[in-house]
Amino acid sequence: MNRHLFPHSNNIGFAACILGLLLTLFAAGGAEARVRVVTTTEDIAAIAREVGGNFIEAESITRGMQDAHFIEAKPSYMLKVNRADLLIHQGLDLEIGWLPLLVTGARNPQVREGQPGSLDLSSAIVPIEVPTGEVGRHMGDVHPGGNPHYPLDPANGPLMAEAIAKRLGELDPENRAAYDANRQRFANRIAQKIAEWESRLAAFPDPVVVTYHTTWSYFLRRFGIESIGSVEPLPGVPPSPAHLGHLAETMKRRKVKIILQANYFEKRHSELLGRQTGAQVLALPVSVGGAPGAEDYFSLFDLLVDRLAKALSQP
Repeated sequence: MNRHLFPHSNNIGFAACILGLLLTLFAAGGAEARVRVVTTTEDIAAIAREVGGNFIEAESITRGMQDAHFIEAKPSYMLKVNRADLLIHQGLDLEIGWLPLLVTGARNPQVREGQPGSLDLSSAIVPIEVPTGEVGRHMGDVHPGGNPHYPLDPANGPLMAEAIAKRLGELDPENRAAYDANRQRFANRIAQKIAEWESRLAAFPDPVVVTYHTTWSYFLRRFGIESIGSVEPLPGVPPSPAHLGHLAETMKRRKVKIILQANYFEKRHSELLGRQTGAQVLALPVSVGGAPGAEDYFSLFDLLVDRLAKALSQP
């Protein structure tokens, strides 16, 4: 957990001064959206646009090809948060290293924790991999509240949309009915697409993979795919030769074809393991915008399921 804790706190004063200058420069403007929504990830922004339609303006702080754990708290991001009516974050300590700095430096009371303009979406879902007992460094980079990568289960999408629609309706009651209708339309489409995605992957009985990190836990659980191990022995901990050797033997015994990892992680250890076992390293986006073709929440899963199905079909 320590590598997530406030590495840039000494820059708050300087960043606040820069923010003041930026506010002066950008104070003037034309017509604005009814509700300004700022999100910490592209997935949340994509779902917010589905729910908010033309009544909101949504933008994400992080890009889909970035690891959202490690973002610099830039003055330009503070400006976004300062101008937000609603700040939506993924929670479960995903953004703990930088979001508190942005909120402090932004000087926007409405988006502080506990205020109507702050929404922690993790309250809408049931997290998995919640550690029991005392959490310590011996466990690696674990999150005390559970695994924060819940958007990778598409069934969590409607739960996220429901929480967003409710909060938008509270901030903008005039358009509450539109937000709810959009939310229902999104939920219906997700249900249809999940059936399609599950059917496609059901063609491969008892699929087995190795992952690089715990990023994929929600996705694998949703689609009935077993992970028999991880390149990282503990989250955030680089593998030793002994760990890779043991994992390689297990992969050969279980005939594992795929090493699945986020495309923002370096591939050195995965490629070494692939050479030892003949498995394919499949580096995929974990968020909207993380690769060409993953422009929204639906196309992200279209891409993931298509790439995974093609890899599983290889002899």
